Amino acid sequence: MRILYAIQGTGNGHISRAREIVPLLQQHGAVDLLISGTQSDVKLEQPVKYQLHGFSFIFGKKGGVHHLETFKTMNLPRFVTDMRKIPLKDYNLIINDFEPVTAWACKMQGIESVGLSHQAAFQSEKVPKPKSIDWAQLVMKYYAPATHYVGFHFHKYDDFINTPVIRSEIRNLKVSNDGHYTVYLPAIDDKILVPLLQQLPNVQWKVFSKHSKFKYRANNVDVSPVDHSEFNQSLASCAGLFTGGGFEGPAEALFLGKKLLVMPMRFQYEQQCNAYALKQLGFPVIWGSNRNWLPNLKSWVENPQEYKIDFPDETAAVIDEVVSRFAR
Repeated sequence: MRILYAIQGTGNGHISRAREIVPLLQQHGAVDLLISGTQSDVKLEQPVKYQLHGFSFIFGKKGGVHHLETFKTMNLPRFVTDMRKIPLKDYNLIINDFEPVTAWACKMQGIESVGLSHQAAFQSEKVPKPKSIDWAQLVMKYYAPATHYVGFHFHKYDDFINTPVIRSEIRNLKVSNDGHYTVYLPAIDDKILVPLLQQLPNVQWKVFSKHSKFKYRANNVDVSPVDHSEFNQSLASCAGLFTGGGFEGPAEALFLGKKLLVMPMRFQYEQQCNAYALKQLGFPVIWGSNRNWLPNLKSWVENPQEYKIDFPDETAAVIDEVVSRFAR
């Protein structure tokens, strides 16, 4: 059996999930990997056969998507060219993690594909979503269309939605609490974060920044470039995680029993939805309209956070079902 696994390269969550899924797919046949997008700090261990430009959302430095840079990176002629060069008919199964080039190539050629992603969960009307007429709802629905959907979310809101893929390297971490708080907010420059965090001088902060190329310390704040291994160790030993409204990062923090505070990126509909779902589950959220974060941060640090969320290891069973149901 030949399997094509197409992965979105914007952000770290898609690649992180793929690191767990690829070995499981390889148990069923030969797997070719395709990545489009340019905004991930995490890499796959296996060789990538197709590296495409795709459509990436570019992170800004003040808490939102950089719309101008995002628009400038979009290249429709190249997108169409890439669509045409993928030999889709050579594969028995095409799996898509919110990757648009392969998704639209399949749609144009009438070839079945499986949307296997967190975003696939949003095909369900039962998934919590803030009331909005944001155009991004259409992006979520049509950005990477598929004929079948298998989703992941914080809760099994529908019969095709599963709990998050928690990577083995996270499940196997030795969990402790040395009192520091880990921060990962890729759309905010550390030059903005550090002065804010210094206003809570009795708290030790470890910031992982996409915008810094070197490590430095500013009083009670340590700043490091994003490093996969260092971040995992910091997460395993921290008291809590302050992060954006992504999916994998919050899910891993919850699995490890860490306190969680999220601040979704402005103008990023998926992150707004994730934060809305976490808010319904009882977790604190700092919304983009809130210009004074300090009281929220202070309250989060000072107060305990009690919850019971179970993310069982069911990824292998999900992959087995996908292959058995949808391979041709």
